[in-house]
Amino acid sequence: MTAREAGASVLLLESSPREFRGGNSRHTRNLRYFHDSGNRHLTGPYLEDEFMSDLLLVTKGNTNEELARFAIRESKNIGLWMEQHGGRFQPAMRGTLHLARTNAFFLGGGKALMNAYYATAERLGVEILYEATAEDLEIREGLFASAAFEHQGVRRTARARAVVLAAGGYQANLEWLKQSWGPPAENFIIRGTPYDKGRMLRVMLDKGARPIGDPRQGHAVAIDARAPKFDGGIVTRLDCVPFGIVVNKDAQRFYDEGEEFWPKRYAIWGRLVAQQPEQIAYCLIDSKSIDLFMPSVFPPIKAGSIRDLAARLKLDPAALDDTVQAFNAATRPGSFDPAALDGCATEGIEPAKSHWARPLDTPPFYAYPLRPGITFTYLSLTVNRRAQVVMQGGTPAENIFAAGEIMSGNILGQGYMAGFGMTIGTVFGRIAGKESVRYVVDSLKRS
Repeated sequence: MTAREAGASVLLLESSPREFRGGNSRHTRNLRYFHDSGNRHLTGPYLEDEFMSDLLLVTKGNTNEELARFAIRESKNIGLWMEQHGGRFQPAMRGTLHLARTNAFFLGGGKALMNAYYATAERLGVEILYEATAEDLEIREGLFASAAFEHQGVRRTARARAVVLAAGGYQANLEWLKQSWGPPAENFIIRGTPYDKGRMLRVMLDKGARPIGDPRQGHAVAIDARAPKFDGGIVTRLDCVPFGIVVNKDAQRFYDEGEEFWPKRYAIWGRLVAQQPEQIAYCLIDSKSIDLFMPSVFPPIKAGSIRDLAARLKLDPAALDDTVQAFNAATRPGSFDPAALDGCATEGIEPAKSHWARPLDTPPFYAYPLRPGITFTYLSLTVNRRAQVVMQGGTPAENIFAAGEIMSGNILGQGYMAGFGMTIGTVFGRIAGKESVRYVVDSLKRS
């Protein structure tokens, strides 16, 4: 849209059918951006230094700080820009996510936002081809010349003076995931679009682009194991972990379920479950906690006793009963508060549970099966502030630009921060559009 508004002729190759357009942005709910004060959508200010501090906390310093601060500053007006291009926001959110001050939530979610964007693009005159899969890029003397793509079963070529790569990562490419994760990747569930195969990422890496980001890093959350293999979206996410215990296939606990609030800590649980036998785990709660969290779209598995619940989960009843009894004995009285890091913790058991530790002693008992849910990957293309892809020698490719997940590893090297993916995509998408037009204009002047 930015390139088209600047006067460029724009062709958008969308690999998915029309009904699945927009990639993983269809599943997003919110946007994190720098703002000086509260407004209709946010309860208070969120300034650059706090934003940067939050980013450093989740990435553990694995970020290009200069580029990250640049992105944060550039995010200041993106909420307004989204509204100008059809996006709408809800009133400030309340509840368990603790994001009312930092994050604005989309009215109708990501799908409504994507529909608005595509409608705006069409109105501006952007040509859109659906089910058009980019397969290769022709690069001559460091410059993009053309893109080979398949559309309606026909191999075609698109020639242009500049290209913007916004093709996402490779989380839907199980063969690529297995190169990093090994056989366990077969049991991963892909939360988002099945069309993110990493084709353009692979093409550019093969053609000498400088990689950045760890291929074993990614946004992996514990989701309902009954979710579809692809595109289940956010409704398969499980928020019950802090209020229960999590056991593996051997009926053993393996991590502190009450370490921190969601969403700060929920993103670690996909990786934790991936390390368990057969990449499966089970979250157990009792009737005291069943109404404390946003449920899965799938109903919990229910039983009148722990042993009966074990039988329904195909776990060893004696082993699960022993695990629950040991946990119950380790809990200590405290002031339970589901909205705060409370004083309810265990004592004398490993792993400990730091907060919200209450005995599972009130039937009926419930369980949700968990599997790793992969949202996005972090292996990316290196870019500069102009969103130009940087090649192995350190020289930017003058007319090859990247935005979104395909370059997010520059800034989000690990970890997760709610709404930040949309920040990166929007900031660098706008920059890529503007800079691509600048390149075209300058090249025409030179010719």
